Amino acid sequence: MNIILLTLSNFKSFNEHSIYSDLLLSFIRNGHEVYCISPAEKRTGVETHFEENGHLLKLKIGNTQKTNIIEKGISTLRIESQFISAVKKYFSDIKFDLVIYSTPPITLANAVQYIKKRDGAKTYLLLKDIFPQNAVDLGMISTTGLKGFIYKYFRNKEKKLYSLSDRIGCMSQANVDYILKHNPEVNPQKVEICPNSIEVRDVRLTEQERLDMRDKYDIPRDKTVFVYGGNLGKPQGVPFIIDCLKAQMTNKEAYFLICGDGTEFLKLQDFFDTEKPSNMKLMKRLPKEDYERMIAACDVGLIFLDHRFTIPNFPSRLLSYMQAGLPVLACTDPNTDVGKVITEGGFGLWCESNDVNMFCKCINEISVDAHKYGEAGFRYLKEHYCSDEGYRIISDLIL
Repeated sequence: MNIILLTLSNFKSFNEHSIYSDLLLSFIRNGHEVYCISPAEKRTGVETHFEENGHLLKLKIGNTQKTNIIEKGISTLRIESQFISAVKKYFSDIKFDLVIYSTPPITLANAVQYIKKRDGAKTYLLLKDIFPQNAVDLGMISTTGLKGFIYKYFRNKEKKLYSLSDRIGCMSQANVDYILKHNPEVNPQKVEICPNSIEVRDVRLTEQERLDMRDKYDIPRDKTVFVYGGNLGKPQGVPFIIDCLKAQMTNKEAYFLICGDGTEFLKLQDFFDTEKPSNMKLMKRLPKEDYERMIAACDVGLIFLDHRFTIPNFPSRLLSYMQAGLPVLACTDPNTDVGKVITEGGFGLWCESNDVNMFCKCINEISVDAHKYGEAGFRYLKEHYCSDEGYRIISDLIL
């Protein structure tokens, strides 16, 4: 069967390891013809072209990341028409049996509708974000006043996307519950759990490899290293991260490594420049392979989510920590169930992301038995978050 993925995830090959490329590889291994439209933002200077022998279309779009909100908004609104044009121009002779797409963005509704109507395709939504409510939670838009018109526009787009979807795959039970509670018109029979998943690889390092990586990045050999890797934007609640770091500046046994970039990076940079903490380091995002090895050289992975969220986020960076055999300390709002999954799975701890004192207690507790937590996380990953399981769940719609 012919499968197409519409995504804003930027990758150049199906062999890159990510939640989307690994899922597509599972479809390929099971005999399906897989196609994908993946963006190349204007700032990269990359023009529209094919990769993977004509199966992966890199589509030039406007800038939606690392830019101001006005450019991001305009570019996001144009994506829908750009995807439709790309399907018409580059895939006119291919009849698709299944369309897979993810949020963000929600503005692909018309592109999904076009393929569904043209080919009679089944449609599967991978719900990775709940927009526009996430923007409301962070104060970026509101449900009333002038910004209320923006909210209503995107809310209608969101509802249309749910309506078009034959199945909606949610990252966790909390996501399922949220969608059904706030969208009573959605048939509960088409909403299911389809978690973030990857092709599980053992990227754990030997003790000598760990020491070598720490030396390479000037990370102390004799400290318990807590690492945060990934986006540093408003969803991560950077002011709380800074408060937590301030509270740990005198911790002689721990070392904190923050690696990433995003719209809030400069706030962290200002903290490091001003306070000059001796047991901490701030780094820009690394190439993927270096990043994975650096993560594996650390002891505990950190997750942060802004406490204002009412939607249940489930960060995919959890999987990279688990694959590296790291225990996880998650500091989040109380509405996500990522903390419940971590604690009940026995591979880490959780606290609310407005409680610095509890964060400090968790730091002390998880340091005592980090290895045990990490082993449990790697087992849990293999049992619950393997991309072949994601393939099994989605393919049930067409097989």
